[in-house]
Amino acid sequence: MRPISIEIAGLLVAVGLGIVHIVLASHSASLQRGYRWSAGARDEPLSPLSGVAGRLSRACSNYLETFPFFAALALGVVATGAHSAWSTWGVCLYLAGRLAYLPLYAFGVFLLRSLVWNVAVLGIALLGVALVVSAAADKTRYIATLGLFSSGAANTGQSVVWYAHAPDTPRYLEDIGM
Repeated sequence: MRPISIEIAGLLVAVGLGIVHIVLASHSASLQRGYRWSAGARDEPLSPLSGVAGRLSRACSNYLETFPFFAALALGVVATGAHSAWSTWGVCLYLAGRLAYLPLYAFGVFLLRSLVWNVAVLGIALLGVALVVSAAADKTRYIATLGLFSSGAANTGQSVVWYAHAPDTPRYLEDIGM
């Protein structure tokens, strides 16, 4: 069995954290409004939640706003083989930021909550950097390899083009007649 990548492990932890957000927000709303409201159709407009219930609801909404970006980039890193120190730091910072954010928001901690949110956003940005750096490295490696094979194949009348499909894994692309 192949070991799970940090990006997929981080995605699993993030999904679990999302479920925790939803459960805490839901139960705190039920405690404030009553379980009769929770079991009902919820057709009547109500005043906004207040206190811890309101903060947990807003924290859940905030989590659901950032999670899709994290998930898309984490899956992009895995799909393209762009795993690197950038992606590892991105996953770790996102999870650390989101794990710290929930209790800080629930307890109404001023300023620190916003700073921690920025840590999570930095994690998302680093996943994007991992993809860009990997794509740039692959393009440079492809161009360098193309030039090497083109100039070396002049005597045979053919040029063989290789490209890096995954890091350090050359694969045959095509045979081009000169």
